[in-house]
Amino acid sequence: MTNSELKDFLDEKVLQYNTLEFIESDPVQIPHLFTQKEDIEIAGFLSATIAWGNRKMIIKNSHNMMELMGNAPYDFVMSHSEKDLEALESFVHRTFNGTDFSSFIQSLKNIYQNHGGLEAVFSKNQQADSMQKSIHEFKKLFFEIPHLNRTQKHVSDPLNNSAAKRINMYLRWMIRQDNKGVDLGIWKSISPAALSCPLDVHSGNVARKLSLLTRKQNDGKAVAELDLQLRKLDSKDPVKYDFALFGLGVFEGF
Repeated sequence: MTNSELKDFLDEKVLQYNTLEFIESDPVQIPHLFTQKEDIEIAGFLSATIAWGNRKMIIKNSHNMMELMGNAPYDFVMSHSEKDLEALESFVHRTFNGTDFSSFIQSLKNIYQNHGGLEAVFSKNQQADSMQKSIHEFKKLFFEIPHLNRTQKHVSDPLNNSAAKRINMYLRWMIRQDNKGVDLGIWKSISPAALSCPLDVHSGNVARKLSLLTRKQNDGKAVAELDLQLRKLDSKDPVKYDFALFGLGVFEGF
């Protein structure tokens, strides 16, 4: 397949999967429940954080998270009491438990109260062609308040060679603006050109079969390699190809 043929093939698959129907089976449906900016970005961040494992269980537990916050994420973050946090103790999704959930709520409050909110924090350290340093700095800020060490593993650091799949996916949700209805595109201060593909086992396997990726591990170096190839296909919106790679892997078993 020539580069031109590959681009045409992937562009066709983006159109096929980047549709409203995609939302029904994806955790991106959680931030779509809300209309206020802060609710959307908090709901998105929390649901993206637990987005690993069975997709139906991810969505079910994400809905449970919202219910535990009275379906008012921003209000809960900013005005929760100790008793409210105790109510989160029952929550569990794989290794993310109620203690982690409570810690996340307190860290989010610190970010909104003292650092201007999630968009401000992520936009502060952005680079023209990468959000990886920004994610690294975000993690440092997120855990600047007292917390248990165990909770740190739930925010990846790409500068430690993590693929940071969930946080890259979250940034795609918040930043991409293509009017297709899937990605919310509510953050205007960061360019989609800086986004990285949310690399997982599905997109990684498809990328290798299409010779977009040679590295065997799905890690930070693999993300950098894939980013380079996807930017050749579309420098302004490289991460739209996540729809193609993920769709081919999950829905077509490519």
